[in-house]
Amino acid sequence: MTLLILGLIVFLGVHSVRIFAEGWRTQMRQRLGANAWKGLYSVLSIVGFVLIVVGYGQTRQDVQMLWLPPIWTRHLASLLTIPAFVLLVAAYVPGNAIKARLHHPMVLGVKVWALAHLIANGMLADLLLFGGFLVWSVLSFSAARRRDREAGTVYLAGHAGPTIAVVVVGLAAWAGFAFWAHSAWIGVRPFG
Repeated sequence: MTLLILGLIVFLGVHSVRIFAEGWRTQMRQRLGANAWKGLYSVLSIVGFVLIVVGYGQTRQDVQMLWLPPIWTRHLASLLTIPAFVLLVAAYVPGNAIKARLHHPMVLGVKVWALAHLIANGMLADLLLFGGFLVWSVLSFSAARRRDREAGTVYLAGHAGPTIAVVVVGLAAWAGFAFWAHSAWIGVRPFG
């Protein structure tokens, strides 16, 4: 449990700098340089991610159930992850209507992913992992929208072609993950 908690602190802490310390972040980027800042950010993110993966794997060996979700919640979670994948892809495809409308689709995708997994899992480790990401995504989205308002950010209108591409790629990625990768990488079959 210690590694999971430490990993969440490091990973979500690094990703929370813009939420809680935008001014400090700007000063550090100027002092270190953009590339050094990105390098440090990346290294800490990878360390945090590895700690989360190892820590979560260890805590799954020592099951501490808080509640027992009904079986149907697994199917609901699987379906809720469809928009999470589409939102993730929308963050990277320029000119799509989803990003034009929602502005920060990756953070919203994390929010949907975390909520879906909280619905379907009842271990203490699940509450820490998915609950931590859910709280982070709520705070991150709010901070990003506030920064947009303060900066007067205008998002260009989206177009049909890129939007269709986002949906198709998002659905394909979801299918690959739901029907193969989730089981192969995590050991849990969403539809099994």
